[in-house]
Amino acid sequence: MAYVPRLKSKYKEEIVSALKEKFQYKSVMQVPKLQKISINQGVGRYSVADKKIIDSSIVELSTITGQQAVSAKSKKDVSNFKLRKGMPIGVRVTLRDNNMYEFLDRLISVALPRIRDFKGINDKGFDGRGNYTLGVTEQIIFPEINIDKINKILGMDITFVTSAQTDVEALELLKQFGLPFKNQKAEQ
Repeated sequence: MAYVPRLKSKYKEEIVSALKEKFQYKSVMQVPKLQKISINQGVGRYSVADKKIIDSSIVELSTITGQQAVSAKSKKDVSNFKLRKGMPIGVRVTLRDNNMYEFLDRLISVALPRIRDFKGINDKGFDGRGNYTLGVTEQIIFPEINIDKINKILGMDITFVTSAQTDVEALELLKQFGLPFKNQKAEQ
């Protein structure tokens, strides 16, 4: 029997039925699902001065995600930033299927609790179409990164792309997966 990630089996066994019941879907195919997770790390201002930053960022992001990251290149010249078209200014990786569920599991259970003074993630990162973006300020929250070997602390954007039609459905889907959103009623 092939290995199935924990959150993938949780989605099939628990989350689908819970969402179908809550939103009164007629078919299981209407239930929103997580399609992909995109991770972007912009290193633009540092990469102009030091070319090794891009290489180290590719290695770090590949280590964190378990999948090869690629560099993102600039699309146009910007003289104020000493930037030329085609220069590498960031690193990105897109995770799908098993790699996506494994990364999400590590993010929820290991990385997010390592953030200093963590009280939950903000629920204001939705785009109106059921996708959620989370900003992480330091890559050192991931246990795969050796803090002695990094030369620059950089942040990253993690985007969860879902098949949900509304932000309410996407929020409920991500809550079911276990993303720790802030309790809005406790703050007010």
